[in-house]
Amino acid sequence: MGMLGILFLVVFIITAVLLILLVLVQNEEGDSIGGIFAGGSGSAFGSRSGNVLTRATSILGALFLILSLGMALLNRSTGVSGVESAGREQSAGEENTWWKTDSTGTGNTGTEE
Repeated sequence: MGMLGILFLVVFIITAVLLILLVLVQNEEGDSIGGIFAGGSGSAFGSRSGNVLTRATSILGALFLILSLGMALLNRSTGVSGVESAGREQSAGEENTWWKTDSTGTGNTGTEE
């Protein structure tokens, strides 16, 4: 994975834990987008000011998404590998005609009279 991948993974885990904790700590009576349905907000999307927790949550959420995309790009495979290559190797080595043979392997399927 390399050193950059390990660094991304460590920062990703720390960001995820901090994001979970910040969401749990926040006040549930905030009048943001949820105020539309509850009717508690004067404007459509609540006040634009926000407090420290909401801004930190937004920053951590953006960082979480950026790190997710970065790790996906960093760990993508080039070429054919994994299950697909194993299946191709197996099918190239032998012709798999298990549906044409009976349980004894003689090739008689029992449909012939």
